[in-house]
Amino acid sequence: MSRDDAESEEPQGQPEQLALIRETVREHKARRPRAKPRTWRGAELAARLPVARVLVDKGLVHLDRFFDYAVPAAMDEEAQPGVRVRVRFGAGEREGRREGGGLINGFIVERRADTDFTGRLAPLAQVLSPEPVLGPELLQLCRAVADRYAGSLADVVQLAVPPRRARVEKQPSPRRPPRPQPPAPGGWTRYPQGPAFLEALAGKGAPRAVWTALPGPHGWADELARAMATTLAAGRGALAVLPDGKSAARVDAALTALVGEGQHVLLTADAGPEPRYRRWLAVNRGAVRAVVGTRAAMFAPVRRLGLAAIWEDGDSGHSEERAPQPHAREVLIQRAVTEQAAFLLGAHGCTVEAAQLVESGFARPLAADRETVRAVMPRVRTAAEGDEGRDPAARSARLPSMAWQTARDALERGPVLVQVPRRGYVPRLVCERCREPARCAHCAGPLQATGEGTDLRCAWCARETPEWRCPMCAGTRLRGSVIGARRTAEELGRAFPSVPVRTSGGEHILESVPGRPALVVATPGAEPVPEGDGYAAALLLDGWALLGRPDLRAGEEALRRWMGAASLVRPQGEGGTVVLVAEEGMRPVQALVRWDPAGHALRELADRAELGFPPVSRMAAVTGPPDAVEALLTSAQEAGLPEGAQVLGPVPLPVVEPGRPRRPGDPPPGEQWERALVRVPRGSGAPLAAALKTALAGRLARREGPVPHVRVDPLDIG
Repeated sequence: MSRDDAESEEPQGQPEQLALIRETVREHKARRPRAKPRTWRGAELAARLPVARVLVDKGLVHLDRFFDYAVPAAMDEEAQPGVRVRVRFGAGEREGRREGGGLINGFIVERRADTDFTGRLAPLAQVLSPEPVLGPELLQLCRAVADRYAGSLADVVQLAVPPRRARVEKQPSPRRPPRPQPPAPGGWTRYPQGPAFLEALAGKGAPRAVWTALPGPHGWADELARAMATTLAAGRGALAVLPDGKSAARVDAALTALVGEGQHVLLTADAGPEPRYRRWLAVNRGAVRAVVGTRAAMFAPVRRLGLAAIWEDGDSGHSEERAPQPHAREVLIQRAVTEQAAFLLGAHGCTVEAAQLVESGFARPLAADRETVRAVMPRVRTAAEGDEGRDPAARSARLPSMAWQTARDALERGPVLVQVPRRGYVPRLVCERCREPARCAHCAGPLQATGEGTDLRCAWCARETPEWRCPMCAGTRLRGSVIGARRTAEELGRAFPSVPVRTSGGEHILESVPGRPALVVATPGAEPVPEGDGYAAALLLDGWALLGRPDLRAGEEALRRWMGAASLVRPQGEGGTVVLVAEEGMRPVQALVRWDPAGHALRELADRAELGFPPVSRMAAVTGPPDAVEALLTSAQEAGLPEGAQVLGPVPLPVVEPGRPRRPGDPPPGEQWERALVRVPRGSGAPLAAALKTALAGRLARREGPVPHVRVDPLDIG
């Protein structure tokens, strides 16, 4: 038989047969039972303390308790309190043994000799790591935070303990360095009570202070670092929580210059998962006694904590977005009380909560006298937005003549900061004739200009509107109600053609700028630190945009933003000037002119006391579908709301249009939600949180439909 004949006699369906074989192999692999984790069925249990009490990683409030598991003898040595484990959760009892259930992570919180459970205990499935990461002090803190915010312990532990990195755990931490030498008081001598505060820290005392820092681009970071270094020199730990990575890096550099490397770590999200976990482990193991970090660092397990400090407590970055949404200020106050540590709340301004701490006697004020303040503060001037006395150059730059003249003179001496409330080009437009907001004809979203000479575009659905006409007066001309940072930079560039213009805001934030003449346009909170002595001048534009927000904290927040920018300007003795474009009769404007943030906060506190709003009272917000909100409030009443509780509302929330950006806590697009506020007298916050938590747990256990969102001490109450 020839080769050609042999090839002609091969079966014609060979490709189909090969495909069938491959499919059969795939089905066989799919049917092959996977290897199951070890169940330890019938295994010998630990001879001593054979029961492990476990916190399972379930953040549901109706499961907010510990569960008992049996400890196999093979795990006896590793299964210690604080370690991570895997357990079977939801198992059932069959023929005298525990079976089924899914594997879930957890933490051993206690080893016991017996259990309250009457049935047969399921054994631990696995010890993930012998590293104890949930110590008793950290567990106690997490429990207190969960109770205060009506949340579950598991949710708080997720915030406090970073995810595991096995490779990092195998590496030893460096040896703890010797104590540093006590630093000199430095800038603390400018405050009458500053040296006494440092002496109390050096003597292992627990002073509590609300610190109004003097203006200046560099002083506050060095002073905070000196307080931490004094605590370290006394043999105690120190913790400082900053609102953002930029300010944390400044304190990190200042503390390194004082005590050297190895005495502290920087805990921020910018470090990456492995380096951050390595630093956290060094703190947990006691190799490092000081931490500088952002919001998550409020739970850092610092040994023998001697100082808990927070900078700019009014910044929204201190409020955690994940459940149960704790605030760093309240967590650090809790730590200062339970761990008998000093507490320091610092800022250039003063929040109403800080004023309440002083009024209640919890903390004492730490501020400079008026002569020192006047010597270091810049000169503050106000200019009305409707100033008509403008020359052509000032008109092109959208500045009152005073602001334009101040910028021109200051540019001969150094950089000039221009603070703009919004980023972008022209974020909000209104009719030039009747001031009616320009909205999209398709979805009613706000129209905005994305660049010079471009068509209008909707901020919600992105549809372009080439020809717009006002529905109220038929006008066709528009003006900007808020001019963005990019448009402001363009206008200033035309007004000062020979001066470089830099922008900072959004995703492009500058950390610092040279001390040479330049215009720096920045949004609030994104102002770069100038090299040298500070900005020669600062222009704070569109002050009404911050003051006009429909929020109880609008005035306080506006003053905080202005003072943060003005504190970067040189003293008035060196020609430093701040021009605020706002009506001079407003209370926050006058507080900036006088540089009196504490006085403004005390007056705001008196107004809150008259109205019964926080922090004079405690409040919780209940948000969700109308039926769910009503049912939860009824259940909370039955669970025992404290005496004197008042329910404000509910009121309907704005419906979120499809395609519009959602903030945390906003309703789903197209759904009508309501919000109710529950207010109780100060001192009744714990019963309020307990009643709401009981109501939430009952609704979850009975599966009664949607579960409303509950937030204790909401930042935004309208």
